[in-house]
Amino acid sequence: MEKANIKLIVGLGNPGKEYEKTYHNIGQLFVSWIMDHKTWDIKHRLFMASKIMLHDSGFMIHIVKPRTFMNESGEAVAAAMKYFKVKPAELLIVHDDSDVTLGKYKLSLGRGSAGHKGIESIIKNLGTKDFYRLRIGIRNPKNKAKASNLVLKKIKNQELLVLNKTFKEIFQNELIEL
Repeated sequence: MEKANIKLIVGLGNPGKEYEKTYHNIGQLFVSWIMDHKTWDIKHRLFMASKIMLHDSGFMIHIVKPRTFMNESGEAVAAAMKYFKVKPAELLIVHDDSDVTLGKYKLSLGRGSAGHKGIESIIKNLGTKDFYRLRIGIRNPKNKAKASNLVLKKIKNQELLVLNKTFKEIFQNELIEL
């Protein structure tokens, strides 16, 4: 994939304590991992955001955590893009993917939603699918449950360790290149 000019990273998930460590909140877990206990500087009605330096070059990027539920993510993403004056090609959406094995991830551009309701909402609100997506795997190969039965389950501690290792790999291998 050609070098992207990402200016905005949005981690999808659901608000509220009951969803905090569920598979559907992988995007929010990832952006929180990037933030590493820093505070959210911007508290908009639809999202929280901060600006961070991704690497030593001084390149700054906005990190966003929507305050909307997953299926209404498009409203928050559109508001954040307008707030930061970002084009779709400068956007990276991070979300769960039950078709990808736990510990794996895929970076893509311009794909359809594949049934992911948060992505459907974003495509509808932006009027395009021409944005980057980081799809983080949540599927344990032994778990044959339907995606709808899997995404709202709590992540097991052993799987959180796998995800943290995956987050570090993504950061080192992908985000530094963006």
